[in-house]
Amino acid sequence: MNTDNYISPLSERYASKEMQFLFSPDMKFRTWRKLWIALAETEQELGLKDADGNPRITEEQIAELKAHAEDINYDVAKAREKEVRHDVMSHVYAYGQQCPKAAGIIHLGATSCYVGDNTDIIIMTEALKLVKSKVVNILNTLAEFAMKYKDLPTLAFTHFQPAQPTTVGKRATLWMQELVMDLEDLDHILSHMKLLGSKGTTGTQASFLELFDGDESKCKEADRRIAEKMGFEACFPVSGQTYSRKMDTRVCNVLAGIAATAHKFSNDIRLLQHLKEVEEPFEKSQIGSSAMAYKRNPMRSERIASLSRYVIADALNPAITSATQWFERTLDDSANKRLSVAGAFLATDGILDLFLNVADGLVVYDKVINKRLMSELPFMATENIMMDAVKAGGDRQQLHEKIRELSMEAGRNVKEKGLDNNLLELIANDEAFPMTLEELKKAMDPKRYVGRAPSQVKEFIDEVIQPILVENKEMLGMKAEINC
Repeated sequence: MNTDNYISPLSERYASKEMQFLFSPDMKFRTWRKLWIALAETEQELGLKDADGNPRITEEQIAELKAHAEDINYDVAKAREKEVRHDVMSHVYAYGQQCPKAAGIIHLGATSCYVGDNTDIIIMTEALKLVKSKVVNILNTLAEFAMKYKDLPTLAFTHFQPAQPTTVGKRATLWMQELVMDLEDLDHILSHMKLLGSKGTTGTQASFLELFDGDESKCKEADRRIAEKMGFEACFPVSGQTYSRKMDTRVCNVLAGIAATAHKFSNDIRLLQHLKEVEEPFEKSQIGSSAMAYKRNPMRSERIASLSRYVIADALNPAITSATQWFERTLDDSANKRLSVAGAFLATDGILDLFLNVADGLVVYDKVINKRLMSELPFMATENIMMDAVKAGGDRQQLHEKIRELSMEAGRNVKEKGLDNNLLELIANDEAFPMTLEELKKAMDPKRYVGRAPSQVKEFIDEVIQPILVENKEMLGMKAEINC
């Protein structure tokens, strides 16, 4: 363990190994070499010639490049970069040291953004796929939770004030619906990910036009083949030296949307844990407070909220970078991009692992839920009680005023005197209402007041969630591991 230099908590504490690898030097520089191989293969396939009309790139050279695609000589590249202060040319040099026969054709016709920008797109695409798989697994977990508790009535809140009852399962569908919206955005972005391709210094492909003796069709075909070799359907049709930094903005906005959904979920869990109705998982030996041994703090939900705020705020970085680019390119994007894009993905990954962990281990206290609901239900049942009294011959306007007066009295008893809600007793003792206390209590079945909530849960799972889970079934089965 390094104890004398800064280590980002995103990698040390929060992000998974899979996401960390995607933003690792190994992933980056191996992808650079794959791109150099794709470029060399494409140039050979398109018949690139030397000055004498002979094939410029040979099978032997390509075989040499492939033989050293994975074993990166970092020490050579690092020493060279100290000398030339250019990361791409340092790795071109290091690759050439391992591939002396192919050294002269590495990076042929390309500019630094050929490897830099194409690699960034590839990494973001793979990272988005990992994010998607975690979103799908959270939806699967919440679907099971929603179906299990679709019929369990609970007090709903508007303005965090008691409102008409819903069910625990119905509340979970609200979390899920926002995740579905995020998934739609995610799929849209994934379907529009394009490589930069081989565009050259200012995006005109002038160097490739020179290499191919003025044959524009070969320049266009080079882009198509490179995209295909790297697993993409297309390259951006036009660019400056870089792909438009608006792409980074779109990607990070999707991550910010996911973070907002997770934050809302975590807020609800924190409030429910305060009410002692639903709790996040709590390990047997977990400590809630250094001073108060009895405490069970919702620390995982709090961490979701904390990381989510980071991702939401971080999305502003790529937007500003996109807005401030000059003409065909400037380099003021580089340092910011290295931090903001990687940080957004690593933090979102940590959020989703926590989200899945919490969703998978939620503890529901149905007796507490029922007790709170029953303490408020008489207020919410007054309309039904009033209608029953009208059917028995009462005057609707007079009964409404009576109900209002009795409700105010019961409310004062609860708030000012600390007594239990005695509205039912007050109604039973009032001559305007031809009902006994026992009859009124029988009318207090919470399931009478949840409307279509149970049906809405089943319909939502069947019609919206199940098709998503079937379509992405190969992603299911993921279990979240959190580092601390």
